[in-house]
Amino acid sequence: MFQDPLFLVVGAACLVVVVILLLGIGGFAKGGDFNRKHANRLMRYRIVAQLGAVILILLFVLLRGKS
Repeated sequence: MFQDPLFLVVGAACLVVVVILLLGIGGFAKGGDFNRKHANRLMRYRIVAQLGAVILILLFVLLRGKS
């Protein structure tokens, strides 16, 4: 399964979502100027990244689930 390029892309997409989420949570916890400037933008990026990850997961299941 680790040799499947689509699986690796799905894993990378999930990792991107986690990184964006952690940046947002870290900014929220720290507060201050960074949080005021970037909190909404980071959460919008997270939502878009999650949408992409979910679509890739569904595509993976659709293509690889038939075998």
